[in-house]
Amino acid sequence: MARGPIARPTGFWRQLDVAARYTFPAASMMLGLFVIGMPFGLPGQAELWPVYSIACVYFWSLYRPASLPAPVVALAGVLLGLLGLSPLGLWAVLLLVLQGVVLAARRRLAQQPFLLTWLVFCGLAMACSGLAWILESLLTLKMLPAQPLVIEALFSAGLYPAVAGFFIRAHRGPAAVELA
Repeated sequence: MARGPIARPTGFWRQLDVAARYTFPAASMMLGLFVIGMPFGLPGQAELWPVYSIACVYFWSLYRPASLPAPVVALAGVLLGLLGLSPLGLWAVLLLVLQGVVLAARRRLAQQPFLLTWLVFCGLAMACSGLAWILESLLTLKMLPAQPLVIEALFSAGLYPAVAGFFIRAHRGPAAVELA
């Protein structure tokens, strides 16, 4: 016996489901920043903040740009400044520039294989970290050590596949707005 399509529930719970799926990128970014900020005592833990932020902005701007609006990206950058990583507003500007670059290249880049998007991410992450290092050096009027820059670049290249793997599963599964 053939029946019509399954009726989806309407009303409050459906709207709540759609809202939760829509806000997943922003919520995962903010929650990740707070978790990374917990005192685990890991060496190089402070370098994970910008790496995770760059990875979130890159991935979600590439695959679901409407779910990570510019004010949320700016807020994450201000949060990085408040966490003591750099001068207030520096990472907000850098993350917004990164988002703009990714959005400009989105149509061509989203269709590419993972290896190419990973290489582009590595280049953009190195550019963001390098620009942050240069600007912080200029603001302090002295040459800062380059070791955090190198650590951030290595963390970015090494951790992006794991972060992207988690986000891909979420994007196609529980956070997929079209499945709500």
